[in-house]
Amino acid sequence: MNPMITNARLGRVRRLPEASGNEMLLVVPEVATLLRTSPKAVYEMMRRGQLPGVLRIGRRRLVRRDVLLDWLHHKCAPSDRSDR
Repeated sequence: MNPMITNARLGRVRRLPEASGNEMLLVVPEVATLLRTSPKAVYEMMRRGQLPGVLRIGRRRLVRRDVLLDWLHHKCAPSDRSDR
């Protein structure tokens, strides 16, 4: 699965590159898109230590793509259809 990133300011849609063995780093707007939330909420999650794979380089905050996707995979729960 390859998520799509939308740049609202430019009206462009692009796909995240596939991981090619290299460590992929995501910027906050890309993380926000993956989590379907706002960049402000992502910064708050980083501040609270709720987001894995966060790196700080100078003032920039980046997130390791592989760690974030693994965390999302483990956080999701299968839907329980037996109670319907």
